[in-house]
Amino acid sequence: MRWPHCLGLPALVLAGCATPPEGQVVLLPERDGRATAVVVTQAQQSLTLDQPYAAARLTSRGPQPYRATAEAVRGQFGAALDALPAPPERFTLYFIEGRDELTDDAKATLNAVLAAVARRPLPDVRVVGHTDTVGSDAINDPLSRQRAEVVRRALLAREVAAENIRVAGRGKREPVVATADGVAEPRNRRVEVEVR
Repeated sequence: MRWPHCLGLPALVLAGCATPPEGQVVLLPERDGRATAVVVTQAQQSLTLDQPYAAARLTSRGPQPYRATAEAVRGQFGAALDALPAPPERFTLYFIEGRDELTDDAKATLNAVLAAVARRPLPDVRVVGHTDTVGSDAINDPLSRQRAEVVRRALLAREVAAENIRVAGRGKREPVVATADGVAEPRNRRVEVEVR
C-alpha cells in the first residue's frame, strides 16, 4: 500500500490549556501523476483532500479547507521536501534466449542503471531475474537467478557494496507477456532492476 504524500504541521496541544489544536495538512501531487486522497479528521468533523495542493487548517471549528500553491508549500516546507528521498528508478534488461548474456541494447541500459546507483549516497538495489516459458522450472529457476547475478556482478565491479544489492530469480512465473508454455518471448527474458 502506498500512502499519499502530504505535509502536516503537528497539532500543538498544551496540557491544561483550552487552546485549540493548530496546524495544517497539504496534499502534494504524486510524482507519477496518480490520484491520491487523504481524510483529515478533527473535532468530530472530516474533510477529504483529493486534489494536489488541497489543504486544511486545523481550527477549533474543525478542519477548514483552503487551496495551497506550489510556491507557498516550497516556502514553508522546503527543508522537509528537500529531505524526501528520490523516487525509485526502474530498469529492464533483456537477455539472449537460453543464456545469461545481455542483449546489446541491455548493455546500454546497464550503464543507465549504474548512473542511477551513482546518484544515490546509499543505494538500495533490487535485482530480479526472469525467463520466458521455454523449458522446465528446473532449468528456468537457476537461469533467472544467473541473469540477476550477471547484473549483480556488474554492480559490484562498479564498487556498489554487496549489502546494498538484493537478488532473486522468478523463473517463468511472472511473465510480462502472457504466453503458452514453450514460447520464446524476448520481453519475458529479462532482469528488472529497482534503484532506491
